[in-house]
Amino acid sequence: MGLLVRSVCGGLLLLAGSAASVSAQQALTWPQVRDKFEAANPSLRAGQVGIEESRAAEVTAYLRPNPGLTLTADQIDPFPGGTPHGPFAYLLPVASVNYLHERQHKRELRRESAQDATTIAVSDQADLERTLLFNLRTAFVQILQGKAVLDLARENLAYYDRLLGVNRERFQAGGIAQVDLDRLELQRVQYESDLQTAEVSLRTAKIQLLALLDDRAPVEQFDVTGPYGFSNQLEQLDQIRQAALDTRPDLRAALQSVDKAKTDHRLAIADGSTDPTFGFDLGRNPPIDAYFGFSVNIPLRIFDRNQGEKQRTLLDIDRNDRLAEAARAQVFSDVDSAYAQVQSTVILLQPYKNRYLQQALRIRDTISFSYDSGAASLLDFLNAQADYRSVQLNYLNLIATYLEAASQLNMAVGREVIQ
Repeated sequence: MGLLVRSVCGGLLLLAGSAASVSAQQALTWPQVRDKFEAANPSLRAGQVGIEESRAAEVTAYLRPNPGLTLTADQIDPFPGGTPHGPFAYLLPVASVNYLHERQHKRELRRESAQDATTIAVSDQADLERTLLFNLRTAFVQILQGKAVLDLARENLAYYDRLLGVNRERFQAGGIAQVDLDRLELQRVQYESDLQTAEVSLRTAKIQLLALLDDRAPVEQFDVTGPYGFSNQLEQLDQIRQAALDTRPDLRAALQSVDKAKTDHRLAIADGSTDPTFGFDLGRNPPIDAYFGFSVNIPLRIFDRNQGEKQRTLLDIDRNDRLAEAARAQVFSDVDSAYAQVQSTVILLQPYKNRYLQQALRIRDTISFSYDSGAASLLDFLNAQADYRSVQLNYLNLIATYLEAASQLNMAVGREVIQ
């Protein structure tokens, strides 16, 4: 019996400790979420492996040609007849080595082209991270929005329940009719629906963020925290444009592609040159004991002088120049569009913060007091409640729109210009 009691107590203590650890889990801030994402996201990790593969290709590009070794044994006579000198009396052993000499810095140009490919891979990885960070930030903002909307739904439901309690007492005292009480209780369904919808939206946003983090933690144990508001302080458009030109990794990759195309053209010209093959041989030829010799093999590049590759790489330079111009134009388009969206959202948010929120609260409280006093109709009361709910919800959704527009601007620039 004592053992059973100790086991039960131990189990209860373990459950209590687990519940305490879950409840005490710290919510992640945006920098923590970003660091965890950069360390765990499978797409980013795969891209990093691609960069290492490109660096390995640099080693291959700079390798020297392998020399060739040829061993020859000639004039073996195992057949009977003729002069009795034995099958190996006049054996001619020969060893020769040949080596292809690459001219006009072909190896150096191949390595330079491979290094250019690596720098492009690094820029592409940074651009992938830029895009995925925008998705991550959007999911992060959706969680903050879900939490804010959920708090508002709980607050509205609790406030309405208090009003219902007061009006039930008024009905018991004969102050309102049964039909008015029924209409008030039916209106509660809207607030219950808002609460349930907010809970589902928050859970969905957490699931999306956990997927980006490649985290299998239970949704109930995962949370984030951060400021949910807006700022009307914004840098000048020209400064943001310049920051984007200096930072955008896709534009940097486009410019690096131009450099690689120029290197490839130089390599194509070098590949059109003639590479001699030098040979050295050593052998034995009776009655002479040994001999050695040299040889040079020079291909005659009469027909194939790598003309097609020279022309292709020359055209590729022009093509990459045009792509770089297109990337630059896209940078300006992205920045200007995101900047306009942020400005527009701030213009909409200012009157909400300065007037509409206070007005909606004042109207709701005034009409509620008037209705309790019999000086306002039931329709006025319900309209005031609906207006307050609508204004508050619109304000929270506008903040989410602002934060998403700020994330879009950060993505357009390539770094965080709005925290």
